[in-house]
Amino acid sequence: MFTELKKLIARRSLTITVAVLDNEHVRVNVVPHARPEDKKVNEQISYSHKNEVASVPDEAIKALTTPISITGTAEEVDEKLPGILLQYVDSHVTLQNSFDRASNEIAEAVKAIDERNKAKAKEKAAKKDDKSQKEEPKPEADETLPLWWTDKSAAAPGTQPQPAPMAIVDAANPTSQTLLTQSSEVTQQ
Repeated sequence: MFTELKKLIARRSLTITVAVLDNEHVRVNVVPHARPEDKKVNEQISYSHKNEVASVPDEAIKALTTPISITGTAEEVDEKLPGILLQYVDSHVTLQNSFDRASNEIAEAVKAIDERNKAKAKEKAAKKDDKSQKEEPKPEADETLPLWWTDKSAAAPGTQPQPAPMAIVDAANPTSQTLLTQSSEVTQQ
C-alpha cells in the first residue's frame, strides 16, 4: 500500500483512516493535505496583471486535496486497494505536474509583462527626451542674449532706440530741474 502512495507522499502529507461500517464492510479513506505553496500560485499575479494573466481557479487548487474513499469487505479491500491507490496517485501526480507548470507559466508571464512595461516606459521617456531636444535647440557658443534684454539703452526688435533722458538746469532757478525725454517733459521743483 505505501509503495503505491510513495509518489504522492513525497510532495504532500496524507491522512489515512480505516473504519469498520458493519460486521463485513471496511472503509479506507486517503486524504491529501493542503500545502501553503498551493495558494501562492495566484499571489504572484498582482493587481496590475489581473487583466492579462489568468489565475488558477480555486477549484483546481482544491482538487489537489481530493480524498479517495474505498468501501468493501476486508478481502475486497485487500485485493483492490493497491490498484485503486496506484490509479489515484497517478492522476494526482499528473494534476500536481499541471499545477506546477501553470505556476511556472504564470511567473514567466508576469515577468514578461513587467519587462514589456519597463521597455515601454524607457521608450516613452526616450521619445520625450528626443522631442524636448528637438524643440529646444542648444545655443551655440558665440550666441548671447540680445542687448535689449540686458541693456536698457538698446531697443527691442521692431522698436526705435530711445535717447537717454537729459536733465536741464534752469539758470534763473538752479534748484529746478527739467527732465526731458522724447515723449514727455517732467518738471521737478
